[in-house]
Amino acid sequence: MSEGYNTLTSTEIASLWTTYMNESMVKTMLTHMLIDIEDKEIKAGVQQSYEMAKNNVDFLADFFQEQKYAKPMGFTDEDLYTNVPKLYSDTFSLIYVNHMSKVAMLGYSGFLAMCVREDVRQFFTKCLQQAANLYNSTVETALSKGFYVQAPYIEVPEEIDYVDTKKYLSGLNPFAEKRPLNAIEISHLYLNIQTNSIGSKLCLSFGQTSQNKEVQEYMIRGSEISKKHVEIFGKTLAESDLIAPGSPDVCVSDSTSQTYSDKLMMFQMSLLSAAGTGNYSTAAAASQRADLAVNYERLSVEIAEFAKTGADIMIKNNWLEQPPGLKDRKKLVKKEV
Repeated sequence: MSEGYNTLTSTEIASLWTTYMNESMVKTMLTHMLIDIEDKEIKAGVQQSYEMAKNNVDFLADFFQEQKYAKPMGFTDEDLYTNVPKLYSDTFSLIYVNHMSKVAMLGYSGFLAMCVREDVRQFFTKCLQQAANLYNSTVETALSKGFYVQAPYIEVPEEIDYVDTKKYLSGLNPFAEKRPLNAIEISHLYLNIQTNSIGSKLCLSFGQTSQNKEVQEYMIRGSEISKKHVEIFGKTLAESDLIAPGSPDVCVSDSTSQTYSDKLMMFQMSLLSAAGTGNYSTAAAASQRADLAVNYERLSVEIAEFAKTGADIMIKNNWLEQPPGLKDRKKLVKKEV
């Protein structure tokens, strides 16, 4: 980047730091996945994601050095174990990349909206475009392979309609008949079933390969939470005579060999927990049936408690890298000369 730009703002520092942490984690995850993928088309999609992550990590490392910005530790090859059995099927690898492209699109659009400096905006604009391209290419591959799970179909509206009663917003009374779901509510239920299905599989894979008992128990709990949420959302769809979307063959092998560091696995789950909380908040705000909003809010608390437990484990083991922040002025004032 050229000289002469203004000093980085707090939002720009936060966005760049978060991007480095996330991309270095994804790069390390994909390094293992790429080793044993047999399907050439799927491998091309995973390779595309790997190159995107690697280029962003390399770019940011140079940028940090230029700006005299302490580069985060992030994740490296030291967080990856070599010569271990294949952990994920080809299908799972593609579904994982597709899901992370969604997380990236949401993240990069938010970062771009918060940043002002031209070079930083250009970087996040490029990242957002790359994430969108990755999402599109992985969807096309999954469709061509026949394992992309689509949202339920409903009738196309033939005329406009208006809400004519306050009962449209009800749903909390267990003795009253609930109105059928609308398209917006269906879309969020579908999305959250998909994300929880992926989260459950990841938790299982991490739990069976970790050698740390506390991490194993945490991952088992995460898988159980995800399965419970899938069941709740699926039941809600069934009440409106809709079949909950199934999961593709997102197979996890029976390998128990440590594949990733516990630090990386815990960070991955913290990232997905944060994304899940954001999804639930958006869904609660968009859902016009009161029982759905209450459900999302209730389940968000469970995710928050799960994330808090994860943060405690990371702090205990010195795995949680601290984001950049303000100096503690009170400590500076009290410091003895």
